[in-house]
Amino acid sequence: MTIVPLLLLCSLALVIGSIVLFVVSARQGDCSDAERLCLMPLEDDAEARPEGATEPPPSSPEPR
Repeated sequence: MTIVPLLLLCSLALVIGSIVLFVVSARQGDCSDAERLCLMPLEDDAEARPEGATEPPPSSPEPR
């Protein structure tokens, strides 16, 4: 039964460590551009199309 306090101490250290790392990450602003990154696929890619093309090029069928 002496292992229970050791396990509690280790789990408490992991929880406190994760909270500290989360606070440090939030203060540095590491996740501040998450909204911009999730909306990137919605941007218009008109400048990536060749001139004169009205439709995106057809995709090649994938072999099954």
